[in-house]
Amino acid sequence: MIEHMVLFKVRDGTTADSGAAMVSGLKGLKSRVPGIVEASVGTNFSDRSKGFTHGLVVRFQDRAALDQYLPHPAHQEVVQHLIRPIAEDVIVVDYEI
Repeated sequence: MIEHMVLFKVRDGTTADSGAAMVSGLKGLKSRVPGIVEASVGTNFSDRSKGFTHGLVVRFQDRAALDQYLPHPAHQEVVQHLIRPIAEDVIVVDYEI
């Protein structure tokens, strides 16, 4: 299995509605993209976040599923319309578990 972790830092001035739309869009990917075993996303509350405001963890069956997820139209829709307009920075970590 593959663990895919993403941290998002949204721009100052981002509305709560825009942040909520990003979270909702990311949550919806589990039912829209094959190969996702588990997914969780939420707003960060840690004071050690270095400005990162949201986190996503997606568990995939294997590397092939991760490779299919990245260009998948549903994923790209969320990236282009809900993440890129508000994200200042993103960090991604992928590893086998």
